[in-house]
Order: sequence, then structure tokens, then C-alpha cells
Amino acid sequence: MKQFALIPLAALALSGCVTLGPDSDGISRARFGETAKIDDVRISPLKLLEDSRCPKDVQCVWAGQVRITAVVTWQARVQQVELTQGKPVPVANGTLILVEVTPEKRSNVTINPRDYRFGFKFMRGY
Repeated sequence: MKQFALIPLAALALSGCVTLGPDSDGISRARFGETAKIDDVRISPLKLLEDSRCPKDVQCVWAGQVRITAVVTWQARVQQVELTQGKPVPVANGTLILVEVTPEKRSNVTINPRDYRFGFKFMRGY
């Protein structure tokens, strides 16, 4: 029962947050507590699940990845999704991609969750 109550509560909590549209590069960016908007689709990052990116100042065999959960709303529909950077996810009659994550990771710096910024692209159709 708790699982079903979380999405409406999250949507309600995020409804008063800052909403940001796409920049000139077509990427819409948002931090935790903000909402990115692309056309009629709104994406609100909720939680960082993984940041295993290779630090910029280290040589790695694997580049790593970033995974987050986000709430996607469109046409009065609400869906919680897991996004992995660079991997398209079908939502809202289209495809959503987490295309960028900042700041870059460094070996000697811990990133505060409030400093993360996520860039999204949405394309209609699959």
C-alpha cells in the first residue's frame, strides 16, 4: 500500500518546485527538487541510485554509469521510472534519455546530492 501512495505524494510535493524548459541545445536540466519540462512532459529527479562514473582525474577500464529514479508526468499521468545515463526509456508516447550528469566526478571530492544536475532529452515516438 505504501508503494502506491508514494507516487501521488511525490507528485504533490514536486508540484510547487521550479520547472525548467530546454536550453538552446535541446536539453532540459533539473536538480533534485526541480522539474525539467520538454513539451508537455515533466521530469522530476527523485533519487540517485548509482554514480559509478570514473573520476576525471583517474584512468579506468570502465566508464561507469549514473542511475536515478524520476517521476515523469504528462497528460495527467504519473509514472516513476529508473533512468541510466545514455539509455533510452519509453515513456509518454516517446523516448526519454538522461543525457548528462554534472558535476564531473573527481577522486578527491564527494559530490553533495544538491549539487547534481541532470540533463534530459525527450523524443516523440519510439
